[in-house]
Amino acid sequence: MNASSGVAESRGLEVSEAQTTPRPRDRETPIPTSPKDAINRAILEVSEDQIKGFVRDPMGEIAKRAGIDVGTVIERIQAMLRIGVVRRVRQTLLATNLAQGALIAWKITPDKLDFAFDWLSKEDPFSGHVVIRNSELGSTAWPLWTTIKVPTGFSLEKHCDYIREKIGAEKYRIMPALRAFVLGVGHMRRKNMEVGAKADQPAMDMTPAIVDLDDRDWRVLVALKRDFKPEEINQNLWAARAVEAGVSLSEFFVVAESLDKRGVIGRFSTFLEHTKPVGDASERLSSFNGLFHWAVPKGKEIEAGREIGRFTILTHCYWRDAGPELDDVNIMAVAHGETKEQVMAHKAAIDAHLRDTGIGFTYTNVYWGGRAEIKPSEISPVAYRLWARSKGLL
Repeated sequence: MNASSGVAESRGLEVSEAQTTPRPRDRETPIPTSPKDAINRAILEVSEDQIKGFVRDPMGEIAKRAGIDVGTVIERIQAMLRIGVVRRVRQTLLATNLAQGALIAWKITPDKLDFAFDWLSKEDPFSGHVVIRNSELGSTAWPLWTTIKVPTGFSLEKHCDYIREKIGAEKYRIMPALRAFVLGVGHMRRKNMEVGAKADQPAMDMTPAIVDLDDRDWRVLVALKRDFKPEEINQNLWAARAVEAGVSLSEFFVVAESLDKRGVIGRFSTFLEHTKPVGDASERLSSFNGLFHWAVPKGKEIEAGREIGRFTILTHCYWRDAGPELDDVNIMAVAHGETKEQVMAHKAAIDAHLRDTGIGFTYTNVYWGGRAEIKPSEISPVAYRLWARSKGLL
């Protein structure tokens, strides 16, 4: 029995010979691309969010942790990326340490919403997540939620003023992350997770802090973060990126590892398409995602965030001050699930924990994700300067 077969069978899944035979493969045999395939699932459970920081051989590390030969890992990730099951493969950055970042809520009328969504998705390279959300309770006066990052030395407020004028929004609310408690993905690992599952200890709280970079740092960083095309995925990922940055491979490694130590490198990740159906609609990884809101007592934000961050269903959790127009919410978190009932059950477990710990809350709500466009934000000061000049902002 080969390693690929062993991994699949250890999960109690039926695996065909075609699924477990590593390369070379009969060209007429299609490469399985479903995330439900046993080998793909084993790969994705590692590649989504387990390769922390910068590593010199990401494919080799994924293969080692998944217990699958590296040739099969490369073949499967390439195939899933080509078909769209994996929407991107890239080295992520801790962008809150590189640029002024915030979650922005936009107050905008329904008749302008689709135009605003399209404009932000296509015309603003500094917007990342662009999501239309509906409130579980009460009216949805703030239906558009985006993340925006503006490099140091430029104005986030001026950027948002420009967008507000372009999309016809009434107003916006800038909510920077004052603390981060959870930041990750791992949709495959979270599927069928037990309601209320949580870590033994409270989550750590992380404070964003801008790191100064020199020209060589930026050249390496820009090359490092660019998405990989399927044909670029191999066991020597960084050689071409070193050429792009104008440095030797050994120098590229030194700079990248230094950036990691300075806290600006996130993880190497395969990002699954979880907001849109791919192929058969049954391949959609999660049909519901909820942005959870809590207004916890002032002075209890860090304690509450650390307790909420223990719950392993969450992909994100932050302290952000939303202000009185958004019910003085100060802790926000995101969870995904296959049904609304499943997501709400997880939230109920978190609510109960907040009460049991004596922290409590005065308000809570869920903003359900609808139409969404998820893309990496541009963070380069050079790119921002060029864009801002083209828009008359400089």
